[in-house]
Amino acid sequence: MPGDLGTMLVTAGKITDEQLKKAQQIAKSGEVRLDQALIRIGALDDTDEISAFIGKQLNIGALRLQDIELNPEVVKLIPLDIARKFNVIAVSKLGKTLVVAISDPNNIYVLDAIKFITGCYIQPVISPQEAISKAIDNYYHEGGGFSDVLKDIEDSDLELIEQSTDEGLTEQDLASQVQDKPLVKLVDSIIADAIRKGASDIHIECYERRIRVRFRIDGKLQEMTPLPFKYRAAIISRVKIMADLDISERRLPQDGRIKVKVAGRAVDLRVSVLPTIFGEKVVMRILDPKSLMVDLTMLGFEPQALKAFERAIHEPYGIILVTGPTGSGKTTTLYSALKQINTNDVNIMTAEDPVEFNFDGINQVAVRSDIGLTFAASLRSFLRQDPDIIMVGEVRDTETAEIAIRAALTGHLVFSTIHTNDAPSTVSRLTDMGIPPFLVASSTRLIMAQRMIRKICQSCRREVEVDAETLIKLGVPEDQVAGFKVYDGAGCSDCNDTGMSGRTGIFEVMPITPAMERMILEKATVPDIRAQAIKEGMLTLRQAAIEKLRRGITNIQEVMSKSAE
Repeated sequence: MPGDLGTMLVTAGKITDEQLKKAQQIAKSGEVRLDQALIRIGALDDTDEISAFIGKQLNIGALRLQDIELNPEVVKLIPLDIARKFNVIAVSKLGKTLVVAISDPNNIYVLDAIKFITGCYIQPVISPQEAISKAIDNYYHEGGGFSDVLKDIEDSDLELIEQSTDEGLTEQDLASQVQDKPLVKLVDSIIADAIRKGASDIHIECYERRIRVRFRIDGKLQEMTPLPFKYRAAIISRVKIMADLDISERRLPQDGRIKVKVAGRAVDLRVSVLPTIFGEKVVMRILDPKSLMVDLTMLGFEPQALKAFERAIHEPYGIILVTGPTGSGKTTTLYSALKQINTNDVNIMTAEDPVEFNFDGINQVAVRSDIGLTFAASLRSFLRQDPDIIMVGEVRDTETAEIAIRAALTGHLVFSTIHTNDAPSTVSRLTDMGIPPFLVASSTRLIMAQRMIRKICQSCRREVEVDAETLIKLGVPEDQVAGFKVYDGAGCSDCNDTGMSGRTGIFEVMPITPAMERMILEKATVPDIRAQAIKEGMLTLRQAAIEKLRRGITNIQEVMSKSAE
């Protein structure tokens, strides 16, 4: 937001100094901006109120974009790349004057650039950043939304050879079909639509009489516009050609990769094709560098937990283990840690399955079990490459665990993941794998469990009534129940009527202190280790989730589903 927003609001009597300080503390966590923090604590009603205030201070108008319909021809006077880069959108044009909605009207450079591009006089109006981004998504169709493309394809002259089963289609039939421009445009638009919506995966599924498309957004699958059943073989084959797979092979699973460019940035897709009884199912994992947040301060750590984790990753040697189910953000956490300690004076080597993102200054190896390049084999080779820091994607077996621990004991800092339910149970998992307790105690520096929870949409967030008994059962201390506020999302266009938008992490960080080492050596039970960790200040996953609930970041359903008591 332009200028010193906090000072302006205090001077105008809109908020108090105390409210400003409280909001600034929340904003420091990096999860929200100052204006969003002010809304969260109830100091202001919404971002439109803030925009109206700033507009008045700067003597320009404020506009609620969601209340008006824009002329697509006027919108396109500003090129898409400029609109996205500077978060601006053309609203209306009268003669040579172009009204432009912008979130930072003090940015003279942007206004001058738009004036030069359009040849118009520019009249700025202020709108919230999120509203402008939403309008850009709605009015610019890169390649067309796939709903629009479907209509075009139905109206086109494209004719597909239809068979009762995919087996009746020859390779020549498929090869000719998938080159038709409307079909190419359809598949491209599905991918572009998913990337624009921030999806992590695209599912294309064949059933007896329908073909379904679903996007995984914020960890939940959402059904999109269904595709015409008669195009099933051609659509799957088009994806296979893009991924350099064999279109004639429809009986065996295949894996490949696609590289596409959307909104001026390169995005990788990891493609998996699996034969099912009614055709092939395709899942495309979207590896978008824009969606990768490799900043530890932005992942959702509570302050004390973040300090403990940062202290551990700066140790000269030892092993740090991150645990959690698939999709809980373990890889992102490890990448964030490596990015923070990636300096010119250290040699960092990683073994990953697969390598999802490339980082300058880090030597990344893709594990290939089919040719014998396993995690264990990679680790052995690493130790002959003069490493300082090693990251192994997962401790899957005793051999990998033994080599990782040996590396940690011989002066290397080792990062890895392991599958357990929480941090304390990781100790018993290692001993069950055959690692002696004295090796676990002497090599391990920190164990951390994590989950991803969905965040409430800030555009439709509202306070909800929850009885005291429910809060107590959830784990809220009785003495805090009286002033405990709970929020949820009502559902709006910004969040596709889900009430939730985006995700953040909850973390259970357990440093291995001298007292913890003694307990491991004495083969203490998991409940005893957990009790000691809590005594030393560890927040459990449930407690970390309740803290997010207290701050209005998530709702009760997410707390209950993503954190065990």
